[in-house]
Amino acid sequence: MSNSTVPRTGTEADTTKKTPVASGDATGPRKGRPATGKLSLRLRFRRDRVLLLMTLPAVLLVLLFNYVPILGNVVAFQEYDPYLSDNGIVSILHSPWVGLENFQRIFEDSAFWNSVRNTLVLFVLQLVLYFPILLALLINSVVRPRVRAISQAILYLPHFFSWVLVIAVFQQLLGGAGLLSQLLRDHGYDGLSLMTDPDTFKFLVTAQSVWKDAGWGIIVFLAALASVSPDLYEAAAMDGANRWRRMWHVTLPALRPVIALLLVLRVGDALTVGFEQILLQRDAVGPGAAEVLDTFVWWNGVRNQDFGYAAAAGLVKGVISLGLVLIANKVAHLMGEQGVYKK
Repeated sequence: MSNSTVPRTGTEADTTKKTPVASGDATGPRKGRPATGKLSLRLRFRRDRVLLLMTLPAVLLVLLFNYVPILGNVVAFQEYDPYLSDNGIVSILHSPWVGLENFQRIFEDSAFWNSVRNTLVLFVLQLVLYFPILLALLINSVVRPRVRAISQAILYLPHFFSWVLVIAVFQQLLGGAGLLSQLLRDHGYDGLSLMTDPDTFKFLVTAQSVWKDAGWGIIVFLAALASVSPDLYEAAAMDGANRWRRMWHVTLPALRPVIALLLVLRVGDALTVGFEQILLQRDAVGPGAAEVLDTFVWWNGVRNQDFGYAAAAGLVKGVISLGLVLIANKVAHLMGEQGVYKK
């Protein structure tokens, strides 16, 4: 008779009983761990102390260069004079207080509102015409890896050009003595200079931004597209969905969290539309068409040395940007996405 049919004796049955769970096992609460299974702050600190030490230099740099300068916004409430002392902190302490006078001057200044209008117009144009998601879908549809790699390299390349070089390229193409004007003159037409035309300046700036940064902007979308499971496309194809329906029902829903997050971040950067780019072309078209908030702050603070007035304008810009981020993040929550932070 086989061993499997032999009944066990009482002694053998007793030896098969499970031993009691000792304290500290996976099934019982450990020392420092509450009954809910969460680690205490002390244990988490001990567990992650190496990672915390690795991030400490980066945190110190952020505090030093991003948060400590925020204290300098106090000059927005002063008639700040940096020449009261060789030490900037001493100058802040001895500058007279003017309360909200600088903010009152801002709201009564037509040049400030003109810069706000120009900033918002450029932001809307760049938001509508900046199409990295379309480029990402186009590159992702390329089957041959070699062609895809060459296309990505060509699109990425302008991102590494400085704004001085980008504007020089556009000047050689669209300037008064550029290639386009020479071709028009050779065929009996009057030349033109789009680089000095205030009416088309906003479209020119948008074209420069798209040409320079659209290729770089598709990186996040390509990474999100790479994470989509091919099984979803195969299942959709078996159900009879063509390429457009697969893109609409599979690709775009997979990209929706990324689109919501980038949209929130883009809205937060709405009032910063390229300081260096605008400043290099400001004199060519005049401040009426080219003045934005960043150049307004620079012109009044650095060139006119009205530091308190410029600081107040920068503070207003920061408050508006924060409000736009909160609104955009709330819209992302209504869409069912996480946004920058959870509800």
